[in-house]
Amino acid sequence: MKQRAVFLDRDGVLNDSVIKNGKPYPPASITELVISVEALPALETLKRLGYLLIGATNQPDVARGTTERSTVEAINTKLLQSLPLHEIRVCYHDDKDNCSCRKPSPGLLLDAAKSYDIDLEASFMIGDRWKDIEAGQRAGCKTIFLDRQYQERHSDKAADYSTASLLEAAQWIKQNT
Repeated sequence: MKQRAVFLDRDGVLNDSVIKNGKPYPPASITELVISVEALPALETLKRLGYLLIGATNQPDVARGTTERSTVEAINTKLLQSLPLHEIRVCYHDDKDNCSCRKPSPGLLLDAAKSYDIDLEASFMIGDRWKDIEAGQRAGCKTIFLDRQYQERHSDKAADYSTASLLEAAQWIKQNT
């Protein structure tokens, strides 16, 4: 029997983004990392429902040379130690690299589905940016948009559900499985 998963974007979902002029940025160091207060209770709910919990994050600042890969890995390690995540999958490329793993491409989700025998149609993608929603849709997942009121474009295609609360997202998944 195939497994079900909830894929979660990192910055803005699992941890708070650093907001500058209305736009979200990842924490620049482990000391800037603030794990979302909703993350642990929401993920515990999803884990009890039997979902694999997999982070899926774009970290293009590594390709751009403005963040060290070791910084991203340290933040991911802290999240993995603090939350009931199975793993965090990372795309370190920039848009110009034209890779299959950088969201909105669904590569991170598709690769995880192959590795863990995941039924993508029975799975969810939770994200706070249009690229997360599009990646989930392209992979065949149901999608949940966490509206953080960023001053940037939104998805051209509506998510299956939209909320400002990760806890509410987990409850919606519970009611719709």
